[in-house]
Amino acid sequence: MKAMILAAGRGERMRPLTDTCPKPLLKAGGEPLIGWHLRRLKAAGIEDIVINHAWLGSQIEDTLGTGAAYGVRIAYSPEGEKGLETAGGIATALPLLGSEPFLVVNGDVLTDIDFQTAFHRAQALTQQQKLAHLWLVPNPAHNPKGDFILQQNGLIASDNAEGSALTFSGTGVYHPDLFRDTPPHQAAKLAPLLRQAMQQGLVSGEQHNGLWLDVGTVERLAEADKIAQNWS
Repeated sequence: MKAMILAAGRGERMRPLTDTCPKPLLKAGGEPLIGWHLRRLKAAGIEDIVINHAWLGSQIEDTLGTGAAYGVRIAYSPEGEKGLETAGGIATALPLLGSEPFLVVNGDVLTDIDFQTAFHRAQALTQQQKLAHLWLVPNPAHNPKGDFILQQNGLIASDNAEGSALTFSGTGVYHPDLFRDTPPHQAAKLAPLLRQAMQQGLVSGEQHNGLWLDVGTVERLAEADKIAQNWS
């Protein structure tokens, strides 16, 4: 199984730190944020990893190289300085990801989601002919209304369904067919694709109640640093 780490964001809310350093390379506990993902992916048995990048992307390649220091193999999908949004970035990277379901993780979060379970979720997608499986988390203070509704049957709805809305963690397993109508090298958002698939009952999910921190501000970076100090 392959994984993709999304690392193309500009990190506007983290300026001026991100004026000279791409957000996934900001450090928590002495390790770049993206480095913790690489460690956890390796531990889960996922060693083939695609990383997209845009703003200051050459720094990511220079820092991580082939991935050998982490025991993984990294392929890069450069997008230029502006980036292609999430769906556009994934669609562009599909030739590197292959024809089987793959795991995608936001590069700017700190989490203990068990990536090893992605193998089972990918198998279920194929068997059940679904397009995506998402990890949702309790709503943080900066997203109190949530994003999607996890129903009792394990399917996710975008609206008009029973249940409370939870926040999308930025972690999911996707079948390549979700992006079959998304042209590569063009900017495209992920949410509309997911909502369309949800309306067809093709998106499953689960709630993660462990660690998940969206490192989107300087204050949350300091929080991430305190957490990760215990991991070093």
